[in-house]
Amino acid sequence: MQTNTLVIMAAGFGSRYKGGIKQMDGIGPTGEWIMDYSIYDAYHAGIRKVVLIIREELEDLIQSHFTNLPDDLELKLVYQKVTDLPDGFSFKERVKPWGTGQAILCCQNMVHEPFIVINSDDYYGKSIFEKMNTFLNKQTDDFCMAGYFLKNTLSENGGVNRGICSIDNDMHLMDIEETYKIIKTDTGIKGILANQEEVLLDENSYCSLNCWGFTPAIFEELKTQFVEFLKNMQDSEKEEFLLPSIVKYMIQEQKKSFKVLPTEDEWFGMTYQEDKETVENKMKDYIHQKLYPYSLWNESQNR
Repeated sequence: MQTNTLVIMAAGFGSRYKGGIKQMDGIGPTGEWIMDYSIYDAYHAGIRKVVLIIREELEDLIQSHFTNLPDDLELKLVYQKVTDLPDGFSFKERVKPWGTGQAILCCQNMVHEPFIVINSDDYYGKSIFEKMNTFLNKQTDDFCMAGYFLKNTLSENGGVNRGICSIDNDMHLMDIEETYKIIKTDTGIKGILANQEEVLLDENSYCSLNCWGFTPAIFEELKTQFVEFLKNMQDSEKEEFLLPSIVKYMIQEQKKSFKVLPTEDEWFGMTYQEDKETVENKMKDYIHQKLYPYSLWNESQNR
């Protein structure tokens, strides 16, 4: 039986995280990564296929980690390569991947059903996977996005980047503004726009954490927009082809409607090395509350 798919973006370098590969740093009591908990929650929401987008050099580490997944859960690996470019483009100076838009494009030949997209180093909470899977099962042409309150998505250890959203009364996404270095200050929450303008942000505004629901129709749009991005790029070493920018364009051009699925679930992530202790303590607390077993995939270790 075909089900919807969970696509996890795990190819990033994590330049702000010093001391290892953040998406593959053990934070659970038996070495679980953050993405283990997302996979667990998606599985219990009805997802039976997971596609991991990784750098090729991480394959052995991935394969050795995921050895106890349920028999009815299919795991696929896809490489995000700097050299995966449309015909006619080549940038030898580029080192890091091209961003979240290219990441999704890398799995176009493996995903033929509606799918949920998440970051590998973010914890999204349990309920959002049920909400998004239910939405995608309605076979609507609309896409969807998980909406988190900005105040629930900040780090105590430094600035974070978020897509700040404008939403209409029917919870449709009207605009999304990529905002950088967002921090809480004595005078409120502040961030910096792409033009370097500093802005004061509403703590109760909805923001994107790259938790999206798409159908395969997104791939054609990504292919078209990636070509345009490469044509107009100014800095071939640093600029990124990002999902919020693609979504913003699609809304402006009225190509697709995005439904925002609100959640009050707590977010936390591994942006900085200093975040690890917080994440570990959160997971210990969730396990104590019986939200998760002691060992996610190994029943013999559960107590």
